[in-house]
Amino acid sequence: MSPHTDILKTLNNPDDDVDVAISFENVTKSWGENHVLRSLDFEVKPGEKVSIIGPSGSGKTTILRVLMTLETPDVGLVTVGGDVLWNVRKGDKPRETKQTIETRKKIGMVFQQFNLFPHMTVLENVIEAPIHVRGMKKPEAVERATELLELVGLQNHMGHIPPQLSGGQQQRAAIARALAMQPEVMLLDEPTSALDPELIGEVQNVIRRLATTTNMTMLMVTHEMRFAREISDRVVMFDKGQVVEQGPPSQIFENPESERTRQFLDAVIGH
Repeated sequence: MSPHTDILKTLNNPDDDVDVAISFENVTKSWGENHVLRSLDFEVKPGEKVSIIGPSGSGKTTILRVLMTLETPDVGLVTVGGDVLWNVRKGDKPRETKQTIETRKKIGMVFQQFNLFPHMTVLENVIEAPIHVRGMKKPEAVERATELLELVGLQNHMGHIPPQLSGGQQQRAAIARALAMQPEVMLLDEPTSALDPELIGEVQNVIRRLATTTNMTMLMVTHEMRFAREISDRVVMFDKGQVVEQGPPSQIFENPESERTRQFLDAVIGH
C-alpha cells in the first residue's frame, strides 16, 4: 500500500448527486472588439480529466479565470458542482455574490507562475488558506499540509521560502497549496510552461499521480500534447473563443475531424 493512500483518499471527492462538475451555458466574454469567449457551451463531468488545447489567444485560460472569479463573464451561466458561480443576463452588470464566493471554495487552481507568497515558508504557504478561508484549526492544517508536501516530494523543504526553491519545487508547492483546500475541481493553467525543460517531468509526475489515483475533477490548459494525451479522458480543441472539436485523446491526436485541429497539431507536433 502506498504511504500516501490516506491523503489520496481525501481527494476522491466528487459529489455522487451531481451529474456535472463544471458547466458553461451560453457564456460570452469580450474586451472591446476582442471576443474571447463566444456563446460557450461546455461541460466537465465529476471525476473527469479534461485538457484544453489550442493556439495562444484562443480563450483557453479565460475559461479557468472565469471559474476562479478572476474574470467576470459578460453573459451566461456558470455552475460548479451544481451550484451557481455566475449567472449574468444580457444587459446586467456582472457582480460577485455570496453564492459566487461559496461556490468558488470548491475550486483549486495551479497557475503558470506559482503565485506563492515569497516571504512565507512552503509550509506557511500551504496552511494559509485552509486556516483563514476554511477556518481549519492550525494543528489540523499543519498535519494535512505535511502529508501533502510529502506527497509532492517536498517534505525536506517545508521550512524554505520560495526563492530558495527551483521552479519545479515551487510548482509542486503550489499544487500542495491548492490541494490543501480539498477542492472538488482542480484547474491547471499551463502548469509546466514557466519551467526549465529538465524540471517539467517532476511536476508532470505529481499531476499524473493525481490524475491516475484520485477521482478529482481536473481541467488543464496545456501546450504539452503528449502529456495531455497521456492523462486525459477527453481533449478539447479551442479556437477563437469556441470549442472546435472534442473527444478521446486517441481521436483528437490520431484522427481529428476538424481541419483547424489538424492545422494546429501539424504546427505544434508535426502531426
